[in-house]
Amino acid sequence: MENVLTVENVSKNYGNFTALNNVSISVPKGSVFGLLGPNGAGKTSLIRIINQITLPDSGTIYLGGEKLQPQHVHQIGYLPEERGLYKSMKVGEQALYLAQLKGLSKSEAKKKLRLWFEKFDISNWWDKKIQELSKGMAQKVQFIVTVLHSPKLLIFDEPFSGFDPINANLIKDEILKLRDEGASIIFSTHRMESVEELCDNIALINKSNKILDGKLIDIKKQYRTNQFEVGLLSNKNTKEVLLNQVKEHFNVETAATKSFYNDLRLIVSLKSNETSTDLINFLNDKAQINHFTEIIPSTNDIFIKAVGDNE
Repeated sequence: MENVLTVENVSKNYGNFTALNNVSISVPKGSVFGLLGPNGAGKTSLIRIINQITLPDSGTIYLGGEKLQPQHVHQIGYLPEERGLYKSMKVGEQALYLAQLKGLSKSEAKKKLRLWFEKFDISNWWDKKIQELSKGMAQKVQFIVTVLHSPKLLIFDEPFSGFDPINANLIKDEILKLRDEGASIIFSTHRMESVEELCDNIALINKSNKILDGKLIDIKKQYRTNQFEVGLLSNKNTKEVLLNQVKEHFNVETAATKSFYNDLRLIVSLKSNETSTDLINFLNDKAQINHFTEIIPSTNDIFIKAVGDNE
């Protein structure tokens, strides 16, 4: 797959502190790429370098196959975690100003802004000052300004910060719509549930080093624990007898007397020489299976384990 952004062996030091150590990532075109890591890991340093706010000490960055140059700034849309709107300016006036800085003519910017303002149902904000808006309202304006000029690369740093669930879903849907229309997006957040919903690929940075990188689905497979959640409705056997029978043959991590179906709920961890078919065949002889699900590690679980292993 063609990459919209390629970061090759980028390092950045601030005095004796290493912010990035030989980091490489590739952002596929038309995808949402999750840039993850604990606070202070180096994510913001990398984002600032991509935006040419600061320069790397070493390494090379390519945007659309071309070595990153100052003129490429108009091909990047950046929504920073710390929002930067001028509080005393009117919403429409400021949005027009920022759109023109990104290369749009005044008439083109006004036309596009009107469409976005109607889409977000905020047309009556045009003559309001930013200081009159709530944090979430101001973030809607900044989101619009970020995407308005249809940049080659979009970078969203904690885009849902300050939003209520309804508006967070609104922005999430717009991000997915932009991706489906061909936009390439770097998405940096600490909300792992949002990563699950949005990201195709992820990279995890910890202590200035990249420790994980790839398609999210492949990384989940890599971190599989071979655990299964099972719900059993006992027949002639009592629940206690059934539980003991399963324990004799398999490693039962957790057992509870109740579940959603008021049956016996088990978490079974299989050994390397055991398969899910072995478990299903065994259980079918003992009881009715109400549900049988492999426990797939969440992005949050993977984040915690990968960072913990890197400490």
